[in-house]
Amino acid sequence: MKTKLFVVLLILAVCMAGYAGGGSQAQSSGGTGSAPKTVVTVLMDKDTNFVGAEAVLNAAAAKFGVELELEIRPGGTEGDNIIKTRLATGDMSDIFIYNTGSLLQAINPERSIVDLTDEPWMSKVTDSFKTAASVKGRVYAIPFGSTSVGAWLYNKRVYRELGLQVPHTWKDLLANLDKVQAAGKIALIGSYKDSWTSQLIVLGDEYNVKTAQPNYPADYTANKLKIATTPIALRSFEKLWESRKYLNRDVVATTYDQGLELIATGKGAHYPMLGGLNNIQINYPEYINDIGVFGQPGDDPDKHGLTVWEAGGWYIYKNSPNVEVCKKILEFYISQEGIDIYGSKLKPEGPYSVKGIKLPADSYPAVLEMQTYFDAGKTAPALEFESPVKGPNLEQICIEVGTGITDPRAAAAAYDADVQKQAVQLNLPGW
Repeated sequence: MKTKLFVVLLILAVCMAGYAGGGSQAQSSGGTGSAPKTVVTVLMDKDTNFVGAEAVLNAAAAKFGVELELEIRPGGTEGDNIIKTRLATGDMSDIFIYNTGSLLQAINPERSIVDLTDEPWMSKVTDSFKTAASVKGRVYAIPFGSTSVGAWLYNKRVYRELGLQVPHTWKDLLANLDKVQAAGKIALIGSYKDSWTSQLIVLGDEYNVKTAQPNYPADYTANKLKIATTPIALRSFEKLWESRKYLNRDVVATTYDQGLELIATGKGAHYPMLGGLNNIQINYPEYINDIGVFGQPGDDPDKHGLTVWEAGGWYIYKNSPNVEVCKKILEFYISQEGIDIYGSKLKPEGPYSVKGIKLPADSYPAVLEMQTYFDAGKTAPALEFESPVKGPNLEQICIEVGTGITDPRAAAAAYDADVQKQAVQLNLPGW
């Protein structure tokens, strides 16, 4: 852990936020003659846009008469190690944000995080989020923000110019790509310079995989099948292979930010992506209403759905002296009032994982389009939220498929081998 860097970040965060206090067990005098206030510490990572969350937490602090002390940790592997170290040493903040899904098991939540399963207000949280925030059937978090979807952003202006309709089958999507390419525009935007973006066609196909084979996540986790020999799973790599000829020529040098510029300005027509709407709103606000979204289609137009990424979670440290007030803060966070405050500062990039919550009327048009899939019950969680098994080399494997270096079956076999190593490290049964 880079202690000095962490301390500097902490001091800067506290100063910028204007908070007072000295730790979760400290008491603030609140001024001469006033009763001392409980100080609740909150740990976030520097890569998360927390302007909406901060507004909700401030409102909750005022409502419950507490003061907040905001701490900032690095992102990525370094930040992940800080979480694990602080939990192991008993030096964790009262409330902290962390991943849901496959990474949750690695921090042994049953040992160090408050179990929220039986809190009555948890009935408001969707079952899909509960699955993502659960270990051994117990739920440990509420959603930090809105969902994201692994889907295709498309430029509505280009669609209008070329007379295109939203495709509901993979065949129809390829036909649209052909028409865009013939018109001299970038049919399919790739941004492999930021390697994580290479995975979206494969990962975003999970709705189609699970719809065709409902037991796939469990069988995959138990090592009862391999991607290379499971046709519906192999199909995800085949789709990436089939679409490669439509990619921009400089795909390996193009960044995520450049990809968003291309889709926003209409220089490109399609961009398989996870999120990105807030970035477009910030950098190209005049184009945000031109951006639409559709789920990656399969072969049956009546089963066209979306693959969903659940939000990260808010967790309460089990040994916090402020557990009860922390529970009140989390309950407020997922109330309509709390979500309205959140949305007033940061527009959602997908529907919320809270039942009965209405999206604001001024939501991004693309998010309102996502909501139709949710309302129709045509969504499925990304595989990483139903299985702890995800190999670390998928990004590079997808780049090789997208650039024509490796064919789909060889890529799937390589990923099966990659997954095998990771599953053994996790000591999963059956591997």
